[in-house]
Amino acid sequence: MPDSIKLLSTQRFRPFFLTQLAGAFNDNLYKNGLTIFIAFQAASVSQEDSNTLVNIAAGLFILPFFLFSPIAGQLADKYEKSMLIRRIKLLEIAIMLLGATAFILHSPAMLVAILFLMGTQSALFGPVKYSLLPQALKPGELVGGNAMVEFGTFIAILLGLIVSVYVMSLGNAAMALAVIVTACVGYWTSRGIPALSAGAPDLKISFNIPRQSVNILRDARENLTVFYSVMGVSWFWFIGITYVTQLPNYVRYELGGNEQVYVLLLAMFSIGIGAGSFLCEKLSGRQVEIGLVPIGSLGLTLFGVDLYFNQGLSAGDELIGPLAFIGASSSLRVCFDIILLGVSGGLYIVPLYALIQQRSPLRKRSRIIAANNVLNALFMVAASLYGLFALSSGVSIPVLFAIMALMNAAVAMFIFMLVPEFIMRLLIWLLVHTIYRVDKTGLDNIPDEGPAVLICNHVSFVDALVMAGCVRRPIRFVMYYRIFRLPVLSFIFRTANAIPIAGARENPAMMESAFEQVSAALQQDEVVCIFPEGKLTEDGEMDSFKSGVSRILERDPVPVVPLALRGLWGSFFSRAYGSAMSRLLPRGMLSRIELVAGEPIEAKDATLELMQERVLGLRGDRR
Repeated sequence: MPDSIKLLSTQRFRPFFLTQLAGAFNDNLYKNGLTIFIAFQAASVSQEDSNTLVNIAAGLFILPFFLFSPIAGQLADKYEKSMLIRRIKLLEIAIMLLGATAFILHSPAMLVAILFLMGTQSALFGPVKYSLLPQALKPGELVGGNAMVEFGTFIAILLGLIVSVYVMSLGNAAMALAVIVTACVGYWTSRGIPALSAGAPDLKISFNIPRQSVNILRDARENLTVFYSVMGVSWFWFIGITYVTQLPNYVRYELGGNEQVYVLLLAMFSIGIGAGSFLCEKLSGRQVEIGLVPIGSLGLTLFGVDLYFNQGLSAGDELIGPLAFIGASSSLRVCFDIILLGVSGGLYIVPLYALIQQRSPLRKRSRIIAANNVLNALFMVAASLYGLFALSSGVSIPVLFAIMALMNAAVAMFIFMLVPEFIMRLLIWLLVHTIYRVDKTGLDNIPDEGPAVLICNHVSFVDALVMAGCVRRPIRFVMYYRIFRLPVLSFIFRTANAIPIAGARENPAMMESAFEQVSAALQQDEVVCIFPEGKLTEDGEMDSFKSGVSRILERDPVPVVPLALRGLWGSFFSRAYGSAMSRLLPRGMLSRIELVAGEPIEAKDATLELMQERVLGLRGDRR
């Protein structure tokens, strides 16, 4: 069973998950019920008025995200989150009471106007929702928690769509009752959310929306990796809204399917998102692995382009149902593309959300997520305008999908060039999951926050990469400058902000600079790793530890965590056969190696002899 599903048994996650599920379900239950009522049941509404009302409705739901997200971010940072969620859910009940009245009165105008209130409630809930997870979950659970939230959201959207059709067939009174009951269920589940401390209780709320919009965007830009991740999330919603908006007509006119085929493909996309989210958790190894983002982005491009080649499959004027659609061999490729688009979306979006949560400072986390909501809304509006312009210009829906997929490739390349950490992490992930299989033991001994020094035996040229791929926190490696300058590896080391060092005789200025950088990193609560032997082993045995690590601890007395790598001696990157990288994969693909961490050592007890004894004990007989 995935760890993310196990979270449903915990009080710190289950009530929040059910509250989020109920909210997303109710939003889509109401919105699709409104659409069905206007399009099919409101006799007084003409086709022209129906098109106008549907488009106004979409705009009214998105508008509050522009207007109120800056205020929502401040509220979520200032106040205790479980209390705030309960008040937001009470607001939902009040709004649904108005919505129920509008359904009973058969008032399209009132139903549409209430969407603005629903958008306001969603805008208030968004920053609380995503800023809550890093506080409620352990660091190793963050990816799994986000996977569950994304899966639950898309399943709730799908269920809201399906259930609304059935409920509306029973009449407006049934829909009125359904939205009220669902809102009450959401409030009831929210009462189980445990109390979580406010990030910035002393914050003064400003209701100057333009100024606060600028402020939250500036907060998001303080960490460029976070900001470009926010942009990546917003781009995903651009893609998602484009697919969801165009899917009904794509099914009708390109595939020749009826509305049940549309629901089937939407279900496949939602299931794909869930599968991709859980796959992301599995491949991440309980850490925020942004190296999966380029893989997800590649999938969004490849399968989006492939949809272009699935056009003109409609065989006639009569629309076919799901069984006939699935029975056609040409349709299987469409289903394959739709599912894998969802899987790619899950691989893409979950690490980005987790990174934003992990690297945003607690005092500003909700406001940064509010900035994300503002940009998401902007990109969704842009997606609607893009679709409207392209289709009015005579572009077919398959061509529109192809253009969007190619745009995705260009946007991804642009973001990855601005933040090469994504590609660096991808290379590390590929190393750890293709050449090696890594068993990890004791990594919880590495503190989740605060400064620490990691010490490890030095067996191969990729020791640092294996460690970076296994340890949740970013690591500043101190490494010999000649290794730092190796082709390809140099890109990774520079991107990871590694610290090159030389011996006192080779380059005393570089050595002094390295110790200054190490001290600065520790004072900023970062994790620094040093290989105390000072060089790669020539025979697989550990050399004596040099005094550099003692010098570091004298200046900055922080905890020392001993680690050991096992099984890399004899690999392609070791010196077991003379020069490293001279004998191609002598142990074959997916060789099993181990990374073991021991209990931290207090700085005052960290003598060279004790540190070497601990690392040697962790390594054991396996080199």
